[in-house]
Amino acid sequence: MKWVTAIIKPFKMDDVREALSEHGIQGITVTEVKGFGRQKGHTELYRGAEYVIDFLPKLRLELAVPDEQVDEIIDAISKSAHTGKIGDGKIFVFDLEQAVRIRTGETGEDAF
Repeated sequence: MKWVTAIIKPFKMDDVREALSEHGIQGITVTEVKGFGRQKGHTELYRGAEYVIDFLPKLRLELAVPDEQVDEIIDAISKSAHTGKIGDGKIFVFDLEQAVRIRTGETGEDAF
């Protein structure tokens, strides 16, 4: 089992969710986050004053996937979140030792 975390642009969420559902993913946790990478934020003009926005709004997606599905999930997220512009995001994959569905007590991949 793997734990996949993806940081994406907020307006790409619907495309990513649709792509993941096509691959049988039934559950995703989404968190609104702020951050920056190589783009280092941007400047905006407000009431005649220019100011720097260091942390840009992003979404963090988290999902548990079976080992054999990891590559196709990474591919689905990459293709659906891609704009070709700086700040498209990142995908991180971690080993997931255990999962437990609290309601039923199911464990491992059965808990997905």
